[in-house]
Amino acid sequence: MDYAFAQRVREMRSSAIREILKVTERPEVISFAGGLPAPELFPLEDVRRAVNEVLGNGDPSALQYSSTEGYPPLREYIAETMRLKEIGVGPNEVLLTNGSQQALDLLAKLFLDPGDTVILQRPSYLGAIQVFSSYEARFVTVGADAEGVIPESLEQAIREAHPKLIYLTPTFANPTGETMSLKRRQAVAGLAAEYGVPVIEDDPYSELRFSGEVLPPLASFDQNGWVIYLSTFSKTVAPGMRLGWIIAQPDLMSKLVLAKQGTDLHTSSFVQRTVHQYLVTSDVTGHLGRIRVEYGRRRDTMADAIRRTFPAGVHWTEPEGGMFLWVTLPMGLDAVDMLHEAVEEKVAYVPGISFFPNGGGENCLRLNFSNSTPALIEDGVKRLAGLLARRMG
Repeated sequence: MDYAFAQRVREMRSSAIREILKVTERPEVISFAGGLPAPELFPLEDVRRAVNEVLGNGDPSALQYSSTEGYPPLREYIAETMRLKEIGVGPNEVLLTNGSQQALDLLAKLFLDPGDTVILQRPSYLGAIQVFSSYEARFVTVGADAEGVIPESLEQAIREAHPKLIYLTPTFANPTGETMSLKRRQAVAGLAAEYGVPVIEDDPYSELRFSGEVLPPLASFDQNGWVIYLSTFSKTVAPGMRLGWIIAQPDLMSKLVLAKQGTDLHTSSFVQRTVHQYLVTSDVTGHLGRIRVEYGRRRDTMADAIRRTFPAGVHWTEPEGGMFLWVTLPMGLDAVDMLHEAVEEKVAYVPGISFFPNGGGENCLRLNFSNSTPALIEDGVKRLAGLLARRMG
């Protein structure tokens, strides 16, 4: 059919890497490619009990249409957790979404016209790049190091590019796993206020800290509503629930509600009530503690295996939380080219170029440690080490 698609469809390109990674769904392939939580750690019995309680109380409204903003008791619960993180908000400043990915889409819909500029940390989350690309955004990327985005580089980019949005993941960034320092969080919040540029703080991983000092969110330093905070239950309960949230000031919230009404009316009433029931009746603290211990063990296993087996000249991050390690190979090695051979060895990763919208990262790759057992991590790293030895040897 010769459909007359909108111009934005030109930016919706199929990823050759995703086509390659389809084979990682085979059970014999050890995949470090997905950003997946460990399914064996899902609170299955607690969620089952929550479902039975929601359906068993005889209230049919759990299966009915609901308000766009979301289930009020769950919004109050989230507002209370935000206050514990030093973000002073009430339930009217919370919007429930279908995962934080929908939150990104709603914000892009509200802020971006074709050709508008979005500033990203380099490298940055692939899902955010895809969303902003679908609204025909122009990207400017700024450098980052082990302490996160560099404020001087960010300020220069703001002055030169006049962005509509800045997108950052300050805590356990996807893909590097690195965390922005306290001093830089204060500086970035100050720049947002000084230049009047909204900063989207995407915070899906902060509850997955297994070592180091807990840092307050970027939004906790915001006094004027320039930092828009996003988070999700995907990493702490289960991604299949597809439940996230946005924290926003009332003037922005009213526009977000209109945008969401035109998208899906509201997030599933049943899912919202089930998650709320789970949160208020289960040992959530104990569950999070088990996740942190296990993910810390898997991070240690992967880092130790890399240290023992990878050739000299390879560098990697060792984050204090989250789900990913970032590996940098010697210049001249191409992680996309290597992926074909890696899949033949029945091991997979995500090449770094996926996280650089303006090019770069050819010699980098992202490894997920949360979704593989320690035994599989050892085996998979060994297979990658053999491949690297051949390529570098």
